[in-house]
Amino acid sequence: MEKLNEMTIDFLSKSQNESFARVVVAAFASQLDPTLDEIADIKTAVSEAVTNSIIHGYEDSVGKIRIKAVLYEDGIEIWVQDWGKGIEDIEQARQPLWTSKPELDRSGMGFTIMENFMDSLEVESKPGEGTIVKMYKRLKTKKP
Repeated sequence: MEKLNEMTIDFLSKSQNESFARVVVAAFASQLDPTLDEIADIKTAVSEAVTNSIIHGYEDSVGKIRIKAVLYEDGIEIWVQDWGKGIEDIEQARQPLWTSKPELDRSGMGFTIMENFMDSLEVESKPGEGTIVKMYKRLKTKKP
């Protein structure tokens, strides 16, 4: 599939950057003329992935988060990457309602939400090295 456009952005793992990240990706995706529902889905999934990096990846420290987005004729691919502590057990982390931070009143629904709002979700992680969340959303769009 041919790439129509691509962008990469790095920012610090600070909670105030979560809303910035979702707006940037939504603005980039708008080139494909998505519906408001499709934009809302993308924003929600990006928000969940970035929040996971901030809260779980870096815990009480500040690190770098990278978002890469690629536009294709039929949709958008989004990677959210951190170089934080990584995930010990990806399958367990993907279980609905499971959280490693119950003391923070985390719902444990981050990956479930991403799966429900996107068409595909892959998680790659190595303890001590970080995590990459790869998502794809097909869009019912006209060609740009």
